Amino acid sequence: MADGFDVSLGRHLFSGLIWSTRGLQKKLSNLETDMADEALEGISVTAPVYVSGLARSGTTILLECIADHPSIGTHHYADFPALFTPIWWNRFLELTPRAEVEAAERAHKDGIMVTPDSPEAMEEMLWMSFFDAAHDPKRSNLITKADMGGAFDGFYRDHIRKILAVRGRTRYAAKGNYNLARFSYLKGLFPDARFIVPVRDPVNHIASLMKQHRLFNEACENNPRALAHLARVGHFEFGPDRKPIHLGDDAATQRVLDLWAQGREVEGWAHYWASIHAHVAAMRDDEALAGSILVIRYEDLCDHSAATAEALLGHAGLEDGDGFLSKWSEKFHRPSYYAPKFTEAEIDQIRTITAEAGAAFGYGA
Repeated sequence: MADGFDVSLGRHLFSGLIWSTRGLQKKLSNLETDMADEALEGISVTAPVYVSGLARSGTTILLECIADHPSIGTHHYADFPALFTPIWWNRFLELTPRAEVEAAERAHKDGIMVTPDSPEAMEEMLWMSFFDAAHDPKRSNLITKADMGGAFDGFYRDHIRKILAVRGRTRYAAKGNYNLARFSYLKGLFPDARFIVPVRDPVNHIASLMKQHRLFNEACENNPRALAHLARVGHFEFGPDRKPIHLGDDAATQRVLDLWAQGREVEGWAHYWASIHAHVAAMRDDEALAGSILVIRYEDLCDHSAATAEALLGHAGLEDGDGFLSKWSEKFHRPSYYAPKFTEAEIDQIRTITAEAGAAFGYGA
């Protein structure tokens, strides 16, 4: 929703048609792949870059940074909802006269300006179409190497190749916060995959999460189109249909759900932060994943931008050029549009609950 939460009737109906015919869309996607043999010839998926973290940790600005590299191809806002057939859809867009659109602040009201051609997380509709439990908070959302061998393997690989063909690029990058539950699968599918995981001090992070949740709740009130859009695009991080990522621990996920249901927002978010970051720390220590994961502290991204951006490029295996590094190292800064408004007791509660998980990333009391 590059234009805030205002979803037009036409867009609502079109995305509903795509969503309700996902079985047909898969078949059309496979047909598109078969018919695009020449366009896809020689295109392979090499070292895809995945930006993934708990929302509000800096994933969007990192995706924008990476997507600006001349080698990188990503999904754009305009790819939705015809996500299953990106070659046909983008050809249609090229042939359709479109008025020039000025950049507008995205729905999160966080100062990030976007257009239909801005990079965005758009994979989720695909994952939801193949994995029924992708967002079920009562079941594990983990998708691991053991899940390889199904129809999604080839479908997803071909989809990435089509995005690279459409963009005319050689390397794929995606933002997908739910991919935190899928690193094992992605590493199995692409052994040279690179993962970028931003983390953020829990007090400021939870303040931002709570602000976004309030904003999305207010925007979706009496606005069923916005709520339907969030569900179809696979955005369950905020708003009336908020769902935590189930990382295999029934008790931990249920505790978060119970606390949120009781209106104990600060405590619920703190336990959720701890759960997510304990999972990230475990993956970073996992021998099969360790070398593929770069954790970036949000504070370092803002305060030591040049060195952090250089580390990001190095980990992703991307060359600096045309002032890319200097341009982006000047873009990062701490937010000035809000400040945490917690009581001392709430801050102590956050620090206590997140202490063990936060210590792995240098956060403590």
